[in-house]
Amino acid sequence: MGQVVNTLPEGLPVYGVTSLGDEVFVLKWKERDQVEVYDVITYRLLRYISIPDLRGFADMTSCKHDHCVYISDPFVMCIHRVDVQSDAIRQWAVNDTPHGLSMTKAHNVLVTCPFVCKIKEFSSRGDLLREMTLPDDVINPLHAIGLHLTTGQYVVCHGDHGDDVHRVCVMSEYCTHIVHSHGGQPGSGTSQCNVPGHLAVDDDTEFVFVVDAFNRRVTLLSPTLNYIGCQVVSRDKLKWWPYRLHLDVQRRRLYVVDNEYIDGKLTSGRVVVFSV
Repeated sequence: MGQVVNTLPEGLPVYGVTSLGDEVFVLKWKERDQVEVYDVITYRLLRYISIPDLRGFADMTSCKHDHCVYISDPFVMCIHRVDVQSDAIRQWAVNDTPHGLSMTKAHNVLVTCPFVCKIKEFSSRGDLLREMTLPDDVINPLHAIGLHLTTGQYVVCHGDHGDDVHRVCVMSEYCTHIVHSHGGQPGSGTSQCNVPGHLAVDDDTEFVFVVDAFNRRVTLLSPTLNYIGCQVVSRDKLKWWPYRLHLDVQRRRLYVVDNEYIDGKLTSGRVVVFSV
């Protein structure tokens, strides 16, 4: 089980967290200064980054190769790219509502589009490289990550509140069919999940960390999506509801977004840092 290392300051709802080099980036719902930047060792607030044209928030990821952070904006259906060295910002259209974000081994951006059940891969400049339609039984995909050790495969989580099936799936190349799966009917058992909303994958082992939002836990699965036998983060380690994940493989730190929900709305949030 992960041990709490630090908790970043509580405040406005958090919509994404990632790290890059010696910095941690936290995305919050604000009109300006939406990205808070912290020191990765001391967790001291270093600076803010404002995204002028940001209208909505869904997820955040980072690319070490290109020294940039990406933010998905479902309101205007675009991706914002922020150069963390110069704070230069550009954006490109997704032409569907974007949600979860991740990076491929080739430094491209994977964008999960739940309403059309597609995964789109873009270059760092915003060129659409390929578009994959998920099988009909993968409803409301929320996040997808390419598996670096298994060529051509992806891990996808799907199932939102009210859906009949809530699962984590390893998909074949081009996402034509399911290779492995975990879950089914929503529930709280070790073989079940309830709104698996976000993922992190250990590049060294391909073990999968899963935000199990309505069960208020983070679960660890094997590369074939078997339950490992423990919750990495249990509900007693969280104040509210887990929302997003980021795994710093080098430092063995798992960043968990912990948000408060009242009447169906995010009202407060924080980031809890675990050693794993």
